[in-house]
Amino acid sequence: MPTHRCRLGAVLIALLLCACEQREIPVHAFQFFAFGTLIELTIGGAESRSAQRAYRRIEKDFKTLDEDLYPWREGVLARTNRLLARGQPFTVDPLLVPMIDEATRLSRLSEGLFNPAIGALVELWGFTGGEPPRTPPSHNDIMRLVAGQPSMQALVFAGPTLKSTNKALRLDFGAYAKGYAVDRGVEALRALGIKNAILNAGGDLRAYGRRGFRPWHIGIRHPRAPGVFASVEIETDESILTSGDYERFFIYNRKRYHHVIDPRTGYPIRNAVCATVIHRSAAIGDATATALLVAGPDHWEALAQAMGIEQAMLVDAAGNIHVTSKLRERIRFHVDPDRSIFTSADP
Repeated sequence: MPTHRCRLGAVLIALLLCACEQREIPVHAFQFFAFGTLIELTIGGAESRSAQRAYRRIEKDFKTLDEDLYPWREGVLARTNRLLARGQPFTVDPLLVPMIDEATRLSRLSEGLFNPAIGALVELWGFTGGEPPRTPPSHNDIMRLVAGQPSMQALVFAGPTLKSTNKALRLDFGAYAKGYAVDRGVEALRALGIKNAILNAGGDLRAYGRRGFRPWHIGIRHPRAPGVFASVEIETDESILTSGDYERFFIYNRKRYHHVIDPRTGYPIRNAVCATVIHRSAAIGDATATALLVAGPDHWEALAQAMGIEQAMLVDAAGNIHVTSKLRERIRFHVDPDRSIFTSADP
């Protein structure tokens, strides 16, 4: 039975500087692995020594956050989940306080479609890192976890302490942590004096500054074919986030099962394949892209508005492109946006 994995949701398009420029702006590119995906750091206009120092800092910070925020090995989040299961107050690690606050706010705005409290469901499906599972879990096991109705609203802060009023709650920041790490990484780059950079964590991307005399140019990965189907020039400081059903999935009985789970049903979503959001904050964009994907073609635009997102796009299961007017003004399509971008019966 075939299993598949493709982690990169955004593609960096290298730009050649104009021939009329007097000298080429130095560009330094680095790669490493964290959060189960390839992390790409591109720095423009800096000296080699400064770029190397920035790369070492970003790699160290990302790997530390990966250890702390991965819920299925020993770290801050795993310990927090064990304590939450007891239902008693405990002193929460300071790293998690702003994350829980913001994730709870975003979950409320999304009407629960972005729900980091469903970690038990994610674990049941087997999307916990490493190779994807090969078979879906039983319907009864799925319904048992859905019936527990875990939500971020069950988390209660009292000063420095935290407790959960729902023992079914298990935190998984898979739709938030990479964006959060990108935002922190950009803050660190700025503090180190880096004026132009792209930080891309498997499709969770933030860019600021420019590459020479041109803006950064970002491609959006085609969800069913090699290459890109759209691209956009990034303005002064923006994040572009894409969530898709192609990131982690397996095929069972000719049906695609992937990691984007609808908290209401306990099953992977079926009516959309990818969602893209442009926002200043990578963390907010990360969470919103997931929520829009779960909302699907009938409700995504209203949800984007409710979450304060003006620039967003959704590709539905038929390959039709839905895009907000603000994003349509600046995006460049490499396919006909008024037609389906794919017509195959790909599961």
